Amino acid sequence: MSRHVSDISTEPTRRRLTSRQAETVAKLASAAMEEVRATGYAGLTVRNVAARAGVGTATAYMYFSSKEHLLAEVYWRTLQALPPVPHDDRPAADRVVDVLREIVLIGVAQPDLAAAATVSLLDSNPDVHHLRTRVGMTIRERLATALGPGHDEAVLLALDYAYAGAMLHGGMGYATYEEVADRLADTARLILKGAS
Repeated sequence: MSRHVSDISTEPTRRRLTSRQAETVAKLASAAMEEVRATGYAGLTVRNVAARAGVGTATAYMYFSSKEHLLAEVYWRTLQALPPVPHDDRPAADRVVDVLREIVLIGVAQPDLAAAATVSLLDSNPDVHHLRTRVGMTIRERLATALGPGHDEAVLLALDYAYAGAMLHGGMGYATYEEVADRLADTARLILKGAS
C-alpha cells in the first residue's frame, strides 16, 4: 500500500504524491539543478532533465508541465531548504537583513538557477502560478518571522516589494547578486527606520 506524503515541502505542484513518486520528483529537481548549471535556462529542456535523472520524458511530463514549471519547483525547494529564521534578541532590522541576504545570495551560490527562476516564475502557466504563490508565501513568512510578533503589515509589504524588485534587477543582470544583497540590505534598513 502506498504511503502518501503530506509534508508541503514534498507535496507536488499538481497532485499529492506517494513516497515513490516524491522520490522521482526529487530526482528530477536535482537533475534540473545540474542541467541548468550545464546549459543555462535557454538550453534546458524537460527531455534533457529526464535523461539526466534516468526517468522517461513522459514520466517527467506527468509531474512538470514545462521547463518553467520544473525550474520554479527547483527554486521553491531551494527556499524550503534554508534553515529556519532564528528567534533572537537582535534588532528586527538585523534579522530582516539576514533573511533577505540569505535569499538573495542563492543567486551568488547558484547564479544560473537564480536567473532561470527569475524568468520561470514570471511564466503564465497555472502550475507556475501555484509555485509563484508558494515562493511568495515562503519569503513573506520568513520576513514576518524576522520582523517579530506584532509587526506592521505595511512594513512587511514594503519589504516584499523591495525584495521582488531587487531580484528582478539581479535576474536581468542589472547588478550582481552581491550588489543586489547590499542594496536590498540598505533599502530594508531605510524602510524599517522610516517605520519606527
